[in-house]
Amino acid sequence: MLDSVGSVLQALWHHDFVALQSPGSALVIYACVATLIFLESAFLPAAPLPCDSVVILSGTLAAVGVLNPLVILLLIFIAAGFGSYLAFVQGRLLNRLPRVQGWVNAVPSNRLQTVDKLLSRHGLIALFCARFIPVVRSLLPLMMGMRMHNSVKFYGFAWLSALLWTALLVGLGYLLPSLPEPVSKVATMILMAAPVITLILAISSWLIIKFRHKWRKG
Repeated sequence: MLDSVGSVLQALWHHDFVALQSPGSALVIYACVATLIFLESAFLPAAPLPCDSVVILSGTLAAVGVLNPLVILLLIFIAAGFGSYLAFVQGRLLNRLPRVQGWVNAVPSNRLQTVDKLLSRHGLIALFCARFIPVVRSLLPLMMGMRMHNSVKFYGFAWLSALLWTALLVGLGYLLPSLPEPVSKVATMILMAAPVITLILAISSWLIIKFRHKWRKG
């Protein structure tokens, strides 16, 4: 059992489409994909996991008959939703720590009010966009747990954004086999590179804002 799990994880990591089509691997693929999505959505240390490309690959496996489309769609949706919920709970727990409270209290109150308004007004859009950026995918729900007082609203945002993200990526993966082979290869390369590109853009934007702020102070 452990050997088969290890083989499937390695095949998912390297996107070995041929290995994933071996007979009897469907149940292990379901379990591995759901576990990867849950961990990456819930815990910051799991951010390097290639979850976007794994979701797209799952859609392609469903298109060729290896996986059931409805089952994999439902599993990824539940894993992503529960992962965001757990990250939110971590934010609630961290917010009770004296050291974290000290960091929050050091921020000017008008800045905190701005953050609260943005999270309240644009929570769904923020969560949906964050799902396409590694690290931010689990960081934003954690921050919401620290700042949002209306947990019911967060649950609605988290589950709806998880549904949209899952349906979009699984749908893209499902359509890839129907495209001409040259187009399919280019599209696959772009989709696999997209999470890395968005992460680089996010880090670059943060660095630019930080340096501009320091320059203005200077």
